[in-house]
Amino acid sequence: MKIKLITTTYNNEQKKTIGHTSEFFEDTGVELQAVNVYPKIVYQKFEGFGAAITEAAGYTFSLMGEENQKRIISAYFGPEGNNYNLVRTHIDSCDFSVGQYAAMNDPEDHELKSFSLKRDEEYIIPMLKKAEQTAGKKLSVMLSPWSPPSFMKSNGSRTEGGSLKPEYREFWAAYICRYIKEYRKKGFHITMMTIQNEPNAKQTWDSCLYTDQEEKEFLRDYLYPALVKNELDDIEVSIWDHNKERMFERASAIIDEETNKMVQGVAFHWYSGDHFDAIRLVREQFPDKKLIFTEGCVEYSRFSEAGQLANAQMYAHDIIGNINAGMNAFIDWNLILNQEGGPNHVGNYCDAPVMCDTDNDAVQEKLSYTYIGHFSRYIQPGAVRIASTKYSDKLEAVSMKNPDETIVLVLLNRSAEEMLINLRIEGKTASFSLPAGSITTGIL
Repeated sequence: MKIKLITTTYNNEQKKTIGHTSEFFEDTGVELQAVNVYPKIVYQKFEGFGAAITEAAGYTFSLMGEENQKRIISAYFGPEGNNYNLVRTHIDSCDFSVGQYAAMNDPEDHELKSFSLKRDEEYIIPMLKKAEQTAGKKLSVMLSPWSPPSFMKSNGSRTEGGSLKPEYREFWAAYICRYIKEYRKKGFHITMMTIQNEPNAKQTWDSCLYTDQEEKEFLRDYLYPALVKNELDDIEVSIWDHNKERMFERASAIIDEETNKMVQGVAFHWYSGDHFDAIRLVREQFPDKKLIFTEGCVEYSRFSEAGQLANAQMYAHDIIGNINAGMNAFIDWNLILNQEGGPNHVGNYCDAPVMCDTDNDAVQEKLSYTYIGHFSRYIQPGAVRIASTKYSDKLEAVSMKNPDETIVLVLLNRSAEEMLINLRIEGKTASFSLPAGSITTGIL
């Protein structure tokens, strides 16, 4: 028996990925530098990887030449790429839009006659169509609102927080259902939604505040009945959609005997730190809910000097920690951005795994793209996490078993020293080393 190993190093700003194999032998009692994998001990099912097609991503994509458009889409959705099967996009505008917009803005139009996806049809939908064409299958799409139309808000604005006026709760629920139905009419596989992106954040961009009780009441009394009325109750609704540190409190406040059937998942972001134990706590207390990472990116306002290796390691560290804590799916933020880290209508510029120089029609695949691929290229939708142990806190590891019974082990060495590995599995041992500052995927 052999294990196939794919290792990526990054030295002197040069990426190098090599493949090699290691032979398994009978375990003779090795104790040191051991990593143990237990395929028969199974945890949560994993549904896949993806990223967001924002208006910013779609607009940037539209400015690239035909060959680079093919390269970008193939890099994410092609069989030789990162094999994404999930997509998130926004209901109406978000910060990563070219400007603010809504599908309708008439407070008297209760029948939504003026409702139009014209703005989505300019940049988001064309990119989504090409992604599906390249993937050769329907992608599972999540919709998330950043703000209701301004006339529905307590502050009369899409920005600076504000809240949904109680008298517009029914109208807003109908609006969301219309959005889903219009996307489905166009043939897209809308399977998931979140109630509100970052409901605890008052932002200079599109945002809306919900207390836990407001989110619960909107879901229970307005959104869920509207989904049922519109025959959309197959949509999987996730609550929270914000940072990890308060996800348990939000889940505990919203999910009860009455709302349990209405909530399929808890969505979370990474911006307030690891909080892997928060994910684990939600997994333990709400074992039937899907725990979905719905957004994370390298913000220039916080990490502009970190460098590609640190940024890529941040992705791998988070993916490993999240999966080990019980995560069911990982959806990155923008698929692509321009050379400025936008466009972003409030200047909230960020990094993306693939960056585009729209002035010179040039594409740069960042190291973070490669690191994500160390997971997404090999962990198949439907895989299950299996048990593993490791010998050092300098080493991070996660192990998965695919539907085809292949085992995938991802090992991250963030230290400045080479690490030796004695991989033990079902009475066999294979020995190999992890270079300093490297990531390795093993398949057997």
